[in-house]
Amino acid sequence: MTPDEKERYSRQILFSGMGKAGQERLAKARVAIAGCGALGTLQAGALARAGAGYLRIIDRDYVELVNLQRQWLFDERDAEEGLPKAVAAARHLARVNSEIEIEPVTADLNPSNAVEFLETMDLILDGTDNFETRYLINDFAIRESVPWIYGAAVGSYGLTMPVMPGRTACLRCLYPEPPSGAQPTCETAGVLNAITSAIASLQVGDALKILSGNAAEVAARITTIDVWTGKVHQANQPGPSPDCPACARREFEHLDGRHRAPVSLCGRNAV
Repeated sequence: MTPDEKERYSRQILFSGMGKAGQERLAKARVAIAGCGALGTLQAGALARAGAGYLRIIDRDYVELVNLQRQWLFDERDAEEGLPKAVAAARHLARVNSEIEIEPVTADLNPSNAVEFLETMDLILDGTDNFETRYLINDFAIRESVPWIYGAAVGSYGLTMPVMPGRTACLRCLYPEPPSGAQPTCETAGVLNAITSAIASLQVGDALKILSGNAAEVAARITTIDVWTGKVHQANQPGPSPDCPACARREFEHLDGRHRAPVSLCGRNAV
């Protein structure tokens, strides 16, 4: 590391879990952030400040005034200009840390581009707002043995779960099929910025363990939080299911494009 890098990350290096070796590993890490909304903006901002070497930010939506209540990288000018979220995020992060590489991708993550956007990544962070995309990420991650960290929040409630291929249950182990019927979204149930920041922070905490070479420290557990009631619950996450379509049978219908359905999204181009 250069003297400037040692100074910039000095407080992080002093933490025994990270150290100089961990920081150097982090500087070489490649991370895909799928979704640049309430979760993704905090993930991207935290990892950029921490010194993650390469961030690919994938989002097809545009900044709107309604986003500013909870999406941490945007301001009123971004909303006035109607900038793509990935582009606006990259612009802000470049002023935070000019030493890392940030690639904005204004696109919908789907079976036709998932391999292109997710390959060569060391980690995938879930900042999406629908199950269809999460199942797509899960298929790719299990097939390619890439860790990913699930996260979701609506109202005052949220949850997060790390998926470590071969070690923990994946999304399809627990839910072989996406939930049926309409699911609550920020547009139907609202959302508090305290829960999105809490969930994204837990995701980043696990990300830092993985990217610094401490993946064994990632606890196999599902964490749920309700910031309104103050309740926090953690449950042990089982290992891969012998009946899982992805882990056991190696069936990746979401990645292959054989399982596409309309999804409900938060955003101006919602379909």
